[in-house]
Amino acid sequence: MSNKINPNKLLQSKWTAVTPENKELHFIVTKLIRDEDEVVVACDLEAVINKNSYQIDWQLLKDTEQWLMGWK
Repeated sequence: MSNKINPNKLLQSKWTAVTPENKELHFIVTKLIRDEDEVVVACDLEAVINKNSYQIDWQLLKDTEQWLMGWK
């Protein structure tokens, strides 16, 4: 199964990690990374608990075995 996502609406969206690492469960998308054609290619996810930031391919958020939409 996959989350249906509009990459242009990802900014400030909330996500829950299915298998949290380092107690990092809840995340907010803080930045969208675009290519020269303004297509979203990646995003920065910030962990709510400690403000650690990770750049990931936004397509990974479609995988419901890794990510759930919203804070669960």
